[in-house]
Amino acid sequence: MTVWLLGDQLHPEHHVLDDADRVLLIEATGFADRRPYHPQKLGLLFAAMRHARDRLREAGYAVDYRRADTFGDALDDHFDARPGDDVCLMRPPSHGAAERLRELVESRGGSLTLVDDDRFLCSPDAFDDWHGGGEASGTSRDDGKAADTFRHENFYRFMRRREDVLLVGGDPVGGAWNFDEANRETPPADWSPPPVPRFEPDDLTRATLDWVDERFETWGEREGFAWPVTRGEALAALDHFVTHRLPAFGPYQDAMLGDEWALAHSLLSSSLNLGLLGPQEVIDAAVDAWERDDAPIESVEGFVRQVLGWREFVRHVYRRTMPGLTEGDLLDRSRDLPPLYYDGETGMRCLDEAVSHVYDRGYAHHIERLMVLSNFATLYGADPHELNEWFHFGFVDAYHWVTAPNVLGMGTFATDAFTSKPYVSSGNYVDRMSDHCADCPYDVDATTGEGACPFNALYWDFLDTHEETLRGTGRMGLMYSHVDRKGEAEWDAIRERAATLRERAADGTL
Repeated sequence: MTVWLLGDQLHPEHHVLDDADRVLLIEATGFADRRPYHPQKLGLLFAAMRHARDRLREAGYAVDYRRADTFGDALDDHFDARPGDDVCLMRPPSHGAAERLRELVESRGGSLTLVDDDRFLCSPDAFDDWHGGGEASGTSRDDGKAADTFRHENFYRFMRRREDVLLVGGDPVGGAWNFDEANRETPPADWSPPPVPRFEPDDLTRATLDWVDERFETWGEREGFAWPVTRGEALAALDHFVTHRLPAFGPYQDAMLGDEWALAHSLLSSSLNLGLLGPQEVIDAAVDAWERDDAPIESVEGFVRQVLGWREFVRHVYRRTMPGLTEGDLLDRSRDLPPLYYDGETGMRCLDEAVSHVYDRGYAHHIERLMVLSNFATLYGADPHELNEWFHFGFVDAYHWVTAPNVLGMGTFATDAFTSKPYVSSGNYVDRMSDHCADCPYDVDATTGEGACPFNALYWDFLDTHEETLRGTGRMGLMYSHVDRKGEAEWDAIRERAATLRERAADGTL
């Protein structure tokens, strides 16, 4: 039997390898010609695959490593060499991928067996049983059946109980399921972020990065590449986070500081999504730190929530809502993504910083993604599907199952399948959670006028434009009570300012 490992299934202890006669890895490049991917994203993927190939061979596996434009081209060669081969594959999470790969194999005379993907802890059947049991949303339709919505908090508690994580006698440690209120601090002026781990490219990785530069049209900076590309480096990154960064992660996880791209974030998402790390070992390492009193419960719970809760949740929301997830927009937006997402040149310090982080490293942390990059695109009225594409090709940890629900649900409210309101804000949020506004030429306290923060007028204009859809939505009542207190003269000034800002953003002069 041949075990086919995809490029994001690189853990050397995947259960699918237990009975493998040989391992097939296909380095297909055609996808990278269709978008201007970040060179660090492509370099990370292909270098990780090549290192995994070498480690598997060292472990005694017979590895067929095939390089081709498409999977189909590589499979032609594979089945020419091994007619009628039986292939086993962990079911990929991207929509329709399993069916497409099965057709490619069977049309060439082979057979394909699909097995569970052990890069996740919650199987499709387990999630569907939970959702079908009515626990998903806490709401029901008139016929008494569970509403076709998905609520993360309920799922997260289900997973904590199911996996027995951070529980004592069935109750959450610390007396609460989450510590969000304690995890919204901004660092004091004398705080220095913990060190950022760096994994210097070896000869194979440098050669791969050189090849990416020569072979593909990319967007972003190649220099400074320091992501883990091997299992050993990923384990070192996990240990570094737990030792140096986890204690401060909780309180400052929503903060933004000028000239600081990592703060205390784990930087483990690319390793998790490549399969270099498994979710259980990552969760265990964080919980062990709490049990040793090396990290506070606020930090450990906040991290566990991201891995055990959110990562598992969005994988299944994506599975259950595709293809409709990527086909519509509740707010019917169609503006092109403005050029600032490519050149980062605005007068807005928060946007410039966030875009530069993506350009320089293929990464920005979750608050920059949600409350700066997605927030601005949402208020501006950009097509959410174009923003999703930008995230997909620009981030080292991005895959379709990752970006589609995060950008189209949380980021832009193109769907309400698992969010009850749009996550939008004026400049006040950025000011509260960062030091950007103090050094920005725009006035965060002003809504209209030439020097007013662009977030402010765009925010109120967004609420006004989409009032029919949003006024009765989720937790929007307070915001619309503020809308109702504004007079017509103020609205005229807001609309004029918002129109000017959109024109300037569109022509690159914001």
